[in-house]
Amino acid sequence: MTKQIWLNLPVKNVAKAKDFFWKIGFSFNEQHDTPSSTCMVVGENHFVVMLFEEILFSGFSQNDVTDTKLSSEVLISIDAESREEVDELAKKVQEAGGNVFAEPAESQGWMYGFGFADLDGHRWNVLFMDFSKLS
Repeated sequence: MTKQIWLNLPVKNVAKAKDFFWKIGFSFNEQHDTPSSTCMVVGENHFVVMLFEEILFSGFSQNDVTDTKLSSEVLISIDAESREEVDELAKKVQEAGGNVFAEPAESQGWMYGFGFADLDGHRWNVLFMDFSKLS
């Protein structure tokens, strides 16, 4: 049965995408780097997000790459350990050239988060969830 899952994302420029994600705090398994791809590692469980140059990605998927200015193909959600971490990451995203499309805010009384688009327009959702406030 399946043991792992990873996400593949198309990017226009692997080096620029890697620099952006590095600046906001993500890490990479550089053993898997090629000139047209990189292996980003997310979270304690080391969830893998492969970033592939668009031409390589479209070859794998045998489909056109979505124009992220017009539509979204996925919303990637990640957790934060505190409200402060949410605010800090939002600031890092802006400083690294990303687009915060939803400013940090409380939601439903027990969640606090924000939304951003990376350099290639992929949409990310960052949430701190305070389950003690969940009723």
